[in-house]
Amino acid sequence: MLKIALAALALCFASAVASAADESPIAPSTVRFAIVKTASLQTHEWLLFAGGRFEPAETAFSAFLIQHGDDQFLLDSGLGSQVDAQYNADMPGWNKLFFRYDKPVHPAKDQLAEAGIAPITRIVVSHSHWDHLSGLGDFPQAEVWLAAAEHEQVKKPSQSVGGVWPSQVAGVTAWKDIEFSGPAFEGFAASHDMYGDGRAVLVPMPGHTPGSVGLFLTVDSGQRYFFVGDVVWNAGALKDGAPKYWAARWLVDHDVDQTQAAIELIRAAMARDPKLVVIPAHDAKTQAALGHFPTWVH
Repeated sequence: MLKIALAALALCFASAVASAADESPIAPSTVRFAIVKTASLQTHEWLLFAGGRFEPAETAFSAFLIQHGDDQFLLDSGLGSQVDAQYNADMPGWNKLFFRYDKPVHPAKDQLAEAGIAPITRIVVSHSHWDHLSGLGDFPQAEVWLAAAEHEQVKKPSQSVGGVWPSQVAGVTAWKDIEFSGPAFEGFAASHDMYGDGRAVLVPMPGHTPGSVGLFLTVDSGQRYFFVGDVVWNAGALKDGAPKYWAARWLVDHDVDQTQAAIELIRAAMARDPKLVVIPAHDAKTQAALGHFPTWVH
């Protein structure tokens, strides 16, 4: 009789524990990201990569909010609150025919504040062109991470579409060079594992600029994403490894051969992992399919 009573008591205890487990809250996301679209431009595919179709295509100007545990940072800053003044001051007149943005602009600072996101204290820049640094001044408290070769470019600002604009970096002092002291990763020569767990890994991708940087990110679902900056402007270019439209290559790619080598490394990573999702910084179609902030990709 005692054995029966003890068995019944154990069963009740187990049921209570199971019930409590079922009612416990779901653990918060550990690694996720959100695409903060700040502006766009209506253009045509043939202007984005060689062999592109004569069809309309949208270009996005985005920042990417990355969350890892309790930490959050931005990858690029998108177009900021002062972009009109920056553009008027530093974009060469004839370049304005080809490099522009449609209004309105929705700065990342405003979108994050409206959603109650804590002030951003770190921004990793894929590279130092105007449409990636424009929002830096909106986050004066942020430390700006970049490759050492890119930092050298920042020290030599110029009024050119392929340079670093004086109006965007004059007041920024908290620069931090990324130490690529980690081993080769996915075919790239070195790496920097931001949190030491392989979930957010930066890799050097010189070519478009001397210090262009990419980010491999593995979110909670196990899905892997590769943010490639401006190595390509549109994922359609990766099908055949197409470079940018010839005039764009001449204007904005620092080293055309190195840029092409980076494209081939991206394609090789895709071949090894067919489920890898590559996200070019300006590919509006790819980004729209994932959703925009405040939607998170887990």
